[in-house]
Amino acid sequence: MNKAELIKAVAAKAEVSNAVAAKVIDAALDEAVAAVKKGEKVQLVGYATIETVKKAARKGMNPATKQVINIPARNVVKIKAGAKFAL
Repeated sequence: MNKAELIKAVAAKAEVSNAVAAKVIDAALDEAVAAVKKGEKVQLVGYATIETVKKAARKGMNPATKQVINIPARNVVKIKAGAKFAL
């Protein structure tokens, strides 16, 4: 399912126009992204938990040249699926 299909499905289920559904979805996603960028954890109980995690610096290897390289520490986004995504 892509974003356009999600918008159509939400609009149909909520009985609103596609434009309204698109605004609501965009606003919700924008707020979630902003919270995660600030380092906050976003918990959608039953659906997912989204947070930033700091990955430590480490050594890596360029597979083409076999040269050892330093990979710097960085923040990554971690998404953990909730119970409603259990298959």
